Order: sequence, then structure tokens, then C-alpha cells
Amino acid sequence: MHWITRFSAVFSAALAMILLSPSLRSFSPAAAIRSSSHPDSGEFKSRHHSSSSFRESPIFRNADQCRSSGEDSGVCNPNLVHVAITLDIDYLRGSIAAVNSILQHSMCPQSVFFHFLVSSSEIQTLESLIRSTFPKLINLKIYYFAPETVQSLISSSVRQALEQPLNYARNYLADLLEPCVKRVIYLDSDLIVVDDIVKLWKTSLGPRTIGAPEYCHANFTKYFTGGFWSDQRFNGTFKGRNPCYFNTGVMVIDLKKWRRFSYTKRIERWMEIQKMERIYELGSLPPFLLVFAGHVAPISHRWNQHGLGGDNVRGSCRDLHSGPVSLLHWSGSGKPWLRLDSKLPCPLDTLWAPYDLYKHSH
Repeated sequence: MHWITRFSAVFSAALAMILLSPSLRSFSPAAAIRSSSHPDSGEFKSRHHSSSSFRESPIFRNADQCRSSGEDSGVCNPNLVHVAITLDIDYLRGSIAAVNSILQHSMCPQSVFFHFLVSSSEIQTLESLIRSTFPKLINLKIYYFAPETVQSLISSSVRQALEQPLNYARNYLADLLEPCVKRVIYLDSDLIVVDDIVKLWKTSLGPRTIGAPEYCHANFTKYFTGGFWSDQRFNGTFKGRNPCYFNTGVMVIDLKKWRRFSYTKRIERWMEIQKMERIYELGSLPPFLLVFAGHVAPISHRWNQHGLGGDNVRGSCRDLHSGPVSLLHWSGSGKPWLRLDSKLPCPLDTLWAPYDLYKHSH
């Protein structure tokens, strides 16, 4: 599908309708939509939701060629694709849109098992919201992640949102999920998938424990403080490795290897050092870089077109990177549902809107 460089309301609406089609598996832009200035969306307030806040999702069924999902055999069925995603009141609208997008573009939606991670005391409310929005979604389970598991290890960050315990739940997937779950796709709540998730699931990790799109052109040194690079105790951490930045919002994880090599403990150790030495400024990302950078199975960039939230740049609307797109990720402070509600959306936010099931958003 070819894109027109100039952005217009008519084109946005047409493109959004195309993205709604379950027959669309991916799209390859010929030219990205141009950048434009935008008010800081971080000032917008999130809304709290009730069980009647969301429209009921359409029913999605497996195609004839799908292998049996074996819904009666539960989470241990080897034919299932496992996806982990967090549920939080402030990001619930994003999580529901992400799930909706995955189901809509999957040839075998009944073969996807969703593992929802919750740290709020409102766990029953959140579960009720998910089940009422996706009443035919049988393959799901809610997991409680106790904030005290990681609370004492969290240090202050550049954004308060990065300090929330649930942001660190991805570190504990190997402990939270059933031992029979050997692999999982972890996804952030601020993204949509516009391709069949099974393609990401089948990515070969080779000898590696995690796979993710890598960005080796990024300035890797900026993710750590000057003190880290000048301290002989730490600056040899990446010796013999070719470390590249990767975004932890989209990862394929081999849980069997993770458990075998106790990676959770390794991440926790770096978080303990951070509390004493202040070796980085961001939240949950740097410990992952310290443990895994240079040892990541590379995945195509199409699976994480990230930074659409503008990162931490005030008044920024981002472009798509060149190349095909299978997943759009609004990482950063600007979220599409907040900007759409403000009537001041960025151009690419209209691509998220068709997957939004919030009742008062249309």
C-alpha cells in the first residue's frame, strides 16, 4: 500500500478503515507522514473506567487451517501463542486496544493466550472489565504482581510513570507464569499490532534468551551516567559484547532459558547497585541493557515502530521509520487516547483509533 506524503483528514479516515480490515496483515509505507508540533500530552489526565466504559469486542474465530487451540486443555497447550501485557487503570484503554488489534489481525485468534499482569488492588474490577469487553475470549488469565516484590529496588527516574512497580513486572514473567509456558511475547500497553502475531511468535532466538528489534545507531552511552563509564567496577560490563539499544516494550522471551540462568536475580542485582551508585536515569530499561545488550536475538524493526509518543520531547509528533510496519508503539509521554480526547491528535494517532473500544471515544 502506497502512502501520500501530504496528510489530510480524508486520507486519515480512509487509512484507518483499511487498518480495521482483518484481512490486512501488514503495511509498507512509501513515505512517512511528516512531523508537526504538538502540545505536551503529559498534561492530560487519565479517566477511570467502569464495566460499562467499553464496547463489547467482535467475535474472532480461528480460520479452518488453524491447529486446534485446545481451549479445554488450558494454558499448557503447546499450540498456543502466549502474550503478556499489563493492566492498569490509567493505561487500560491502551491495553484493550492492543488486545483488540492482536485478535483482529490474527488468523488463529482463539489460539492466542493472554496473560494479564495486575498490581492494583482493583484486580477484580480490571478482570471484570476485560471479560465484559472480550466475553468470548476464553484463553486469558489474570496474574497479581505484588508491588512489594520490587518496590524497594526502584529508584527515581526521569518520569514518574517509569517508577511504577507494574513497569517492572516483565522482569518476573518467569516466576509469574506457569512452568509449562516456555516462551512468551511481552508487549507494552501503548501499542497496536497490524500483522499476525504468530509471525513474531515464530521468531528464532537461536542460543539467545530474548529477542527484540535492536537500534545499533543509537548512542548507547547515553543510557548510563558518566559515573558508570568512568568507574572501573562498571565500565568493563560490555567488554567483548557489541551492545545495542533495544526497547523492552516488545520482546520475545525464552522463559525456559530465563529460569535456567536466573536472569531475574541478575536484573535485581543491577537495581541494587543503582540504588547505591546511581549509574542510570531511566526506569526498567537500563537493567535489561546491562544484562542482555549484545546478547539479543535481532528481530525486524517492523515489529517495533517505537517513539510515537514523542519520548520526552515537549511538543513533538513523530514520524514512522522507513520500511514495513507490523507494530506501532506510542512509547514516550504522549498517548494516542489522551491526544485524541484533547482534539489535538498527532497524525499517526488516527491509526490507533480504529482499535479503541472506549464507548465515549467515537
